[in-house]
Amino acid sequence: MPLLPEESLRWFGPNDPVPLAHIRQAGAAAVFTALHQIPYGEPWPRDAIRERKQLIEAAGLRWNVVESLPVHEDIKTGGGGRGKLKELFQNYTTSLQNLAAEADARHGELTTIIYNFMPVLDWIRTDMQFTLPDGSRCMHYDPVKFAAFELFALNRPAAKYDFSPDQLEHAQIWWHSLDNPARESFIQNIIDVFPGQKWGLSLDHIRSMLARYDHFQPGDLENNLARFLEAVIPTAEKLGIHLAIHPDDPPFPVLGLPRIVSTAPQIRALLNRVNSPSNGLCFCTGSLSARPDNDLPQMFREFAPRIHAVHLRSTQRLPDGSFFEADHLAGSVNMPAIANELLNEQKRRTTPIPFRPDHGHVMLDDLTKTACITPGYSAIGRLRGLAELRGLLLGLSHIPS
Repeated sequence: MPLLPEESLRWFGPNDPVPLAHIRQAGAAAVFTALHQIPYGEPWPRDAIRERKQLIEAAGLRWNVVESLPVHEDIKTGGGGRGKLKELFQNYTTSLQNLAAEADARHGELTTIIYNFMPVLDWIRTDMQFTLPDGSRCMHYDPVKFAAFELFALNRPAAKYDFSPDQLEHAQIWWHSLDNPARESFIQNIIDVFPGQKWGLSLDHIRSMLARYDHFQPGDLENNLARFLEAVIPTAEKLGIHLAIHPDDPPFPVLGLPRIVSTAPQIRALLNRVNSPSNGLCFCTGSLSARPDNDLPQMFREFAPRIHAVHLRSTQRLPDGSFFEADHLAGSVNMPAIANELLNEQKRRTTPIPFRPDHGHVMLDDLTKTACITPGYSAIGRLRGLAELRGLLLGLSHIPS
């Protein structure tokens, strides 16, 4: 039997309505998870890491990937002064050291750390409950609705330059069709979707965070990312830890801010600027696929040696610039081609590459559940995705080379 990538699911900790027992029943061997209770910028205590690891192992699973160890906003803005940045860098390296102290490197546990460098907001969607023709629900991004958010909720004046006249016109019509409760619900969907957390952010919080980027010039965000990596990668190398940056989602500028992990040239520049095996990539097909000029199989081939974790999902791009979360084997992603590239890279390695189905449709019994499920992370839709990807990988692995 050939060595296959390791099947995993994301888990948001003890309060996740999808328990570890259900993840194991789905056939996953491991989880991507984090200590979401610890505020951004604070070091992760070793005893908290050990406690969480033991909880996962008691369920018959492994903690193979840390998703994620967040980067504090001061690191992204370069604000707070040299002393503050030094403290944040030290806290991050302390977390790496404590993770390594509890790691089992022989089996790849806790040696892959996912993070992102998206300013202000992480991933962005305009509809968390978009209904598909079959009655299942998914997440959806509509540039018209996002234009409405920017112009009429956030009141960012320069937003009018980021959308076409047609989009601006339809944004105004759509916004004025909403009553106040619908507007409030829509706003919260956009500004309070940090994975594993509910911060209760307001529009004023977002405006304040955006203001910290007012002084930014082209290249500043890239420079701040490089400064962060130069500070923490030497420790990661010594510890045998791989950092894996997650691509921007969506992979184009939003809120008037740059996105710097959206295209092959950007990723190439990042990996070359801090040229270390510990400076790598979480290859997310869903995030990258929302941009039509990204050739995903080619990108996987180019960056394969530096890919430390994989998220497999697909989006369906539409002509108006919107996209929704498609079935894992449908949509705009050529998933068989990606799976084949993943298997090719797996042949060159002696340990399994960790992957998980990313997001999933709300379907079947999950449609009636009232528990607060993190958008994209219902149980049954991800189980379906994992089963489809398992079959695809297993089938391709038995085709004679």
